[in-house]
Amino acid sequence: METPVLNEHNKQEHPPMHTAEHILNATMVKMFGCPRSKNAHIEKKKSKCDYLLDAEPTPEQVCEIEAKVNEVIARKLDVTIEFLPLNEAGDIVDLSKLPENVSPTLRIVRVGDYDACACIGAHVSNTSEIGTFKILSHDFSDGRWRVRWKVL
Repeated sequence: METPVLNEHNKQEHPPMHTAEHILNATMVKMFGCPRSKNAHIEKKKSKCDYLLDAEPTPEQVCEIEAKVNEVIARKLDVTIEFLPLNEAGDIVDLSKLPENVSPTLRIVRVGDYDACACIGAHVSNTSEIGTFKILSHDFSDGRWRVRWKVL
């Protein structure tokens, strides 16, 4: 039986879903030039992320997002953690969502050469542990694209 991983709020995390979120975020940034997800709710059963976009992604783009995330997962990339001083981390990751009282040392999670993000969550050690990424549904309203997804 899988052992749950608890975060600082004693909320159960699911490392494959959390790591898939990193890949989805990087894919959205690369494809649309948007910021990483504005809001995310990550759970084992299904997850959702909100992105600020100028227009709703076309059906072809939605398929491309799903395909690109699965392509990255299939690359069997190592997921590594490093600790960097805040001033060095700013050259690698977006610091805009961090709280004002953030530690002077940040935990950076890297998904191979595809993504780097300041994160305190639980992750798999290799993308081969994630499974298949599947977009379940999505909607667009007032510049917010919400995508619901899971890993199988």
